[in-house]
Amino acid sequence: MPLNSYATLGRSGLRVSPFCLGAMTFGEDWGWGATPEDSSKIIGTFLERGGNFVDTANFYTKGHSEKIIGDFIAQDRARRERMVLATKFFGNLYPGDPNGSGAGRKAIVAQCEQSLRRLQTDYIDLYWLHMNDRFTPVEETLRTLDDLVASGKVRYIGFSDTPAWRAAQAQTIAHFRSWAPLISLQIEYSLLERTVEGELIPMAQDMGLGVTPWGPLKSGALSGKYTRENRDEMKSDRGDHVTGSLTDQAYDLLDELQKIAKELGSTVAAVSLAWVHSRPV
Repeated sequence: MPLNSYATLGRSGLRVSPFCLGAMTFGEDWGWGATPEDSSKIIGTFLERGGNFVDTANFYTKGHSEKIIGDFIAQDRARRERMVLATKFFGNLYPGDPNGSGAGRKAIVAQCEQSLRRLQTDYIDLYWLHMNDRFTPVEETLRTLDDLVASGKVRYIGFSDTPAWRAAQAQTIAHFRSWAPLISLQIEYSLLERTVEGELIPMAQDMGLGVTPWGPLKSGALSGKYTRENRDEMKSDRGDHVTGSLTDQAYDLLDELQKIAKELGSTVAAVSLAWVHSRPV
């Protein structure tokens, strides 16, 4: 599917490319990842081919991911309006500061301002809660996000990696209070991770949330470079993030994917991504 086959995200008018460019590995600050130069080339190629949806988070590569994207935007300010730029809050970049992370009002406002500075923009198109905050009332989180939307610093909001009941609760409260609703849910989803089909995806369908999967290649396990034949030789810089998924059952799946890819003249990665993209929402 071409990257310019845009679709609206959830129950919103926000038009996004059918594939989102995840920027978690922009920067080498975690010991692996893409250099700033390579990251800029990746963004540029993605945009040239019609993609417009780029996703990062405040603590990806210790904030460097956002800075790399911001530097890319600064090279040509016209690029910003053509991008749907998403980032997340929750992660703590300031060890020892109890309000340096989380989903409370003080933490959210500070994290938003910091992300805006690193991204070198005055607004975020889609602002995600990165994961569930068990210690903050969801009403406080939603009201703060609604204030950010009203101020123009955020256009849309979404939740990532939260239980189905929490996302449903939040969406119900937002509608009841006439606050900015959630438009999307970001969850891990791939041929090797399908537990979300039980509750999260049906909830998203019912609540009008577009699903933005992360890890559709299971951290690279479905990239095609890992096979039953090279299982004792092929290593990953990401260690258990990849090798922990390469079970006998996974190799059975990879064998079938290789057969399908060969029949179609395609690749294991492309077939794996096409499967995810074909799923509901």
